[in-house]
Amino acid sequence: MKFLRSWKIRLLLFFAVVGPGFITANVDNDSGGIFTYSAAGAQFGYMLLWTMIPITVALIVVQEMCARMGAVTGKGLSDLIREEFGLRITFLMMLGILITNFGNVIAEFAGIAGSMELFGVSKYISVPICAVIVWLIVVKGQYKSVEKVFLAASFFYITYIFAGVLAKPAWIEAMKATVKPPQMAVFRQSSYLYMVIAVVGTTIAPWMQFYLQSSVVEKGITRRQYKASRLDVVVGCIFTDVVAWFIIVACAATLYLHGHHNIRDAADAAQSLRPLAGDYAYILFSLGLFNASLFAASILPLSTAYTVCEGLGLESGVGRKFSEAPAFYWLYTALIVAGGAVILIPRIPLVKIIVFSQVVNGAVLPFVLIFMLLLINKKELMGEYVNKPTFNIIAWATTAIMIGLTVLLVYGTVRGGTG
Repeated sequence: MKFLRSWKIRLLLFFAVVGPGFITANVDNDSGGIFTYSAAGAQFGYMLLWTMIPITVALIVVQEMCARMGAVTGKGLSDLIREEFGLRITFLMMLGILITNFGNVIAEFAGIAGSMELFGVSKYISVPICAVIVWLIVVKGQYKSVEKVFLAASFFYITYIFAGVLAKPAWIEAMKATVKPPQMAVFRQSSYLYMVIAVVGTTIAPWMQFYLQSSVVEKGITRRQYKASRLDVVVGCIFTDVVAWFIIVACAATLYLHGHHNIRDAADAAQSLRPLAGDYAYILFSLGLFNASLFAASILPLSTAYTVCEGLGLESGVGRKFSEAPAFYWLYTALIVAGGAVILIPRIPLVKIIVFSQVVNGAVLPFVLIFMLLLINKKELMGEYVNKPTFNIIAWATTAIMIGLTVLLVYGTVRGGTG
């Protein structure tokens, strides 16, 4: 009885703090992420599934550090960087985040437009309506209600798991590919190496760290609830990468198998699935894309508003009224309006905008990771919650690998964009 009571208390505590970690990890599977995983499956079949395990470990390590800093210090990441490293560095970082996140917001509205066009709805109808919905959810909602909407959107990613099952993959082959990397010869292919970098690069984005830490603080999670919050992060990271695994599997079992190796975007992947996996897989994949794009179109501007307002010492948070945090809500509004408006411009060079945002994203990421590690190892800031030696080794190794991969991805993107 005592054992059951202990587990009941732990379960209740987990559900009390669940949200920030689970939501942040799942938003990472946005329209750009879905396209990357779809392209990985379409081009190389099951040969990239092995990346899912190290990717999950890397995601857990970085996200856990953010949740811990938020719970222990009660401050957002942008706030801590400003206090510890000065306003000038914070301003430059905010500028980079603002530019790259705006590019990502445009990409999310492109995902909304593309997914709705699969159901015969024009972008001139879907984009404005969804922009208004996204705005109303955050501006008119309270923190608890907004979080419930985001959690529901997170669980909707299960549609990709169903789509993967309906694709009828070779399960044994897929499982083997997950635990065993392919032969070294394949790594000599520049296209394969680039796709490995792209898949890993979609995992950890700068905006994620700022949003997670800010939402942990706004939810009121303290060091007393830290262990439950850590579980929230771990569960979220595992779930989001299970979804990514099924996206790769779905496209490997259909597009790759039938020679459809090149797809233009995530909507194109859904369209290509229809004659190969059936109407149900197509509908589930399309609905998943719409949900992911709408979800990310809410979170990315929110993350940007948190980052900028905290960095400048301004009031922020969805728990506040518009009059209490005007700069926060006006910035959120401006990003949504501008991001949606860009999609409605005829013949806009969307690909170039998205490529540019990737380059900036890659340039900013190493700085964010280094600042995080410097902050979390400050004894006067974190006390007994500084990184333990073993965790520090894993975290610095993760950072070094992410920096190396990011440099390669930025180089490859710039070279590809100018070539």
